[in-house]
Amino acid sequence: MAFKTRITEMLEIEHPIVQGGMMNVGTAEMASAVSNAGGLGIVTALTQPTPEKLREEIERTRSMTTKPFGVNMTIFPTVNSPDYKAYAQAIIDGGVKVVETAGTQAVREIWEMLKPHGVKILHKCTAVRHALSAERLGVDVISIDGFECAGHPGEDDIPGLILIPAAADKVKIPLLASGGFGDGRGLVAALALGAEGINMGTRFCATVEAPIHDNVKQAYIDNDERGSFLIFRNFKNTARVGKSEVSEEVVRRLAQPEAVFEDVRELVAGTAGKQLLETGDLSKGVFWAGMVQGLIHDIPTCQVLIDRIIAEAEAVIQGRLQGFLK
Repeated sequence: MAFKTRITEMLEIEHPIVQGGMMNVGTAEMASAVSNAGGLGIVTALTQPTPEKLREEIERTRSMTTKPFGVNMTIFPTVNSPDYKAYAQAIIDGGVKVVETAGTQAVREIWEMLKPHGVKILHKCTAVRHALSAERLGVDVISIDGFECAGHPGEDDIPGLILIPAAADKVKIPLLASGGFGDGRGLVAALALGAEGINMGTRFCATVEAPIHDNVKQAYIDNDERGSFLIFRNFKNTARVGKSEVSEEVVRRLAQPEAVFEDVRELVAGTAGKQLLETGDLSKGVFWAGMVQGLIHDIPTCQVLIDRIIAEAEAVIQGRLQGFLK
């Protein structure tokens, strides 16, 4: 059995499985491994320090796979914002035809740059209203992120079991289900709820090809479904991170009356997180992780993982679900 959906057809991929764009993880090695396994690999643009380095990373990825891959661009206002338009131009120059976007309304300028070049836009949303707005503005695919996801789950706290079908009831373009997916059961559930594929981040971090230290990969296995914390809630910028001594300290500090971001800046800095991923020293910072940690029990290659997900999904549909029909 093969799963043919609007996602597989539009993105020209074998399986309806997309790797999420992950800071410091979405490198050429990661993206090409996912694409070679039949999914859609994603290079994270801002992992590269300059647009020129992104151009080089796109070429590196192309040298490692002949299959489609995409690039992630996340737009968030910061004190020293990168030159997003220059990064977008690097994507265009590199001939990339799929871009995953996320972030603030400023992302519309990036869409306007990309669309004339035939680029398919996958936009991440955490609310149905945002998905409908993005659809009206011409994106091609909505990645709808449930509350279970790593990273930024939004402020509505709606889990995938409700959010995915709620979005499917109203959104006409293809949906990717994101947040809490890591096996074949999840793929079948996503398809049943109205999505046409799944987006996985945390699960791909616990693979052989993920460019992070083995200690961090082991942390994903050691943590269970309760092994994450929500931080930055008091700043209306909620983020889900893996449970560790550092993230526990972040939670403790932010629980104090009148807590401000400066109280935890050194613990949550991007440079600290990068060091953690590279060295495996979990005392260096925090790491992104979703509730799906409770379903992660090994560190396979991307090929083994995707093959297993598809085989499990086929077994669920042809075996367990068929057995319920009378």
